[in-house]
Amino acid sequence: VNQILLLLLVLTVCAILYNKVHQVPLALKNETVDLESPEEMEEEIPVVICAAAGRMGAAVAAISSIYSNTEANVLFYIVGLKTTIPHIRKWIENSKLKEIKFKVVEFNPMVLKGKIRQDASRPELLQPLNFVRFYLPLLIQKHEKVIYLDDDVIVQGDIQELYDTKLAPGHAAAFSDDCDLPSTHEMVRSVGMQNTYMGFLDYRKQAIRDLGISPSTCSFNPGVIVANMTEWKHQRITKQLEKWMQRNVEENLYSSTLGGGVATSPMLIVFHGKYSSINPMWHIRHLGWSPDARYSEQFLQEAKLLHWNGRYKPWDYPSVHTDLWENWFIPDPSGKFKLTRPDS
Repeated sequence: VNQILLLLLVLTVCAILYNKVHQVPLALKNETVDLESPEEMEEEIPVVICAAAGRMGAAVAAISSIYSNTEANVLFYIVGLKTTIPHIRKWIENSKLKEIKFKVVEFNPMVLKGKIRQDASRPELLQPLNFVRFYLPLLIQKHEKVIYLDDDVIVQGDIQELYDTKLAPGHAAAFSDDCDLPSTHEMVRSVGMQNTYMGFLDYRKQAIRDLGISPSTCSFNPGVIVANMTEWKHQRITKQLEKWMQRNVEENLYSSTLGGGVATSPMLIVFHGKYSSINPMWHIRHLGWSPDARYSEQFLQEAKLLHWNGRYKPWDYPSVHTDLWENWFIPDPSGKFKLTRPDS
């Protein structure tokens, strides 16, 4: 009897050891996935860029400049309309950008129905993708922090540095003030660019005066945004922006004939006094406001990000500092997008 009991005990111990040995790899595998997934999400830098018809070369150049100047784990969210998505996907997958991590996101313009006032002076500003920045939490759902960039930018610095921008508690976004960099003041004056709220909002309207915002308040440029998605959703930023879009349809509170930005004006209202600041060198603006006014080459070499906001884009003619933009441009494999140059 004792021998039988001893044999049973040995068999039981062996069975326990066998199960443990064969279960360890599975347990470790599950534990590794659970532990590493949050870390990977934290290290990933989501960058949102729109790819609009007729401007896809801009998005490609911006992505190329970011990818080439960082070792960070960047995930590009490329937002387009249904008709443009196949083109941008083919462009990326058939060029040196095929190594990037990216997701193509379709933007449904129906969300803008009834919220945009028709304006004939600059119809390009009414394109649906200009309003993608209003809907970041609906398009990008798994990230706490997101970078949004206009397509007409070139990044010369490490995007990790921009991503590390500190947002104050309670702030849903960080922007660059239009008065923040003395080096750009002369450029602003030379091209007649407005850098105060007076240049964007119609202070003849009572609804604007009721905001209590001085017309001389410095504006900011939402072409470069570092956003906190938790605060954005908590403060219902998208709903606030939509409210002012609808009020503009009814009352014509701002227009493209003012500051040239129907997407900028509602953001100036909603974020007034409630945003953090981006390092000025991470948003050098106004390169597209005149075909003649230029920055010094030394200043531009030191800049981290260049923005051709305005009418004169570097893929068109005339424009300035096009060489800096063309350094990062990748020709369209399909041949549909072509640069406009004086000798073309």
